[in-house]
Amino acid sequence: MTDEEFAARIQVLRGKLYKTAMVYLGSHALALDVLDEAVYKALRGHKRLREPEYFDTWVTRILINECYNELRRQKRICPLEELPETAVERFDALPLKEAVGRLPKELKDVVILRYFGGFTLAETARMLNIPQGTVATRQRRALNLLRLQLEEVAK
Repeated sequence: MTDEEFAARIQVLRGKLYKTAMVYLGSHALALDVLDEAVYKALRGHKRLREPEYFDTWVTRILINECYNELRRQKRICPLEELPETAVERFDALPLKEAVGRLPKELKDVVILRYFGGFTLAETARMLNIPQGTVATRQRRALNLLRLQLEEVAK
């Protein structure tokens, strides 16, 4: 893959990547920073990609790893006592966003990629390096948990 082909494929994928980072991080600025870092890392390693047909999956996996790196960094920076005061400023008060944030990591990954990232079941399975059946099971569990959480909020 040439640098020009890389740039064209990233340009097409950029919107999906941004949405995915935004859901993970909840901040426009952080999402853009993480997106830029992921694209930079992908640019540095794209010539070593053995199977170009998995380019989208590969770049998305880099982005997810960068999101988790940023979340770990934010935990180290932001003391736990400050979180409730800054939470209102940093995150939308949408019940769905809060409910997704409370899901266990393995369920949250599936929900974010499938519903916010717009990836297929097969693409999600490749990105998370798990079987498609596991993605389907986690998706069902996550949707059931979200339904329960949102029903509680609506009461």
